[in-house]
Amino acid sequence: MDIRSVLLIDDEADIRTIGELALSEVGGLEVFLADSGETGLLLAKEKKPDVVLLDVMMPGLDGPSTFERLREDPETASVPVIFMTAKIQKHEVDRYRDLGATGIIAKPFDPMSLADEVKRIAGG
Repeated sequence: MDIRSVLLIDDEADIRTIGELALSEVGGLEVFLADSGETGLLLAKEKKPDVVLLDVMMPGLDGPSTFERLREDPETASVPVIFMTAKIQKHEVDRYRDLGATGIIAKPFDPMSLADEVKRIAGG
């Protein structure tokens, strides 16, 4: 799969800023940003990104709930979703894989390799 665009959903402004720079400037990808699960769902339908980077812990609609709604909507059901989490313990990783996540990226991530990691995970 050729990855050209990413929707980054994270409630932390610093993560969105660093992620956008890492994915667009370093990785050459088009980046869409959402600060909540609700906004992310709308952007996913509107922008049709090649992959979604989704924070696990957010106020309101958290990552797993946002993921479930993405999967329920025929327009977004097949978009690869990569969870981002600071809790990278095995049982957490297994939980997100069992939900159907394409992959998991640990936070904090390395900005210089983020785009390559996203492409590797989502591109097969």
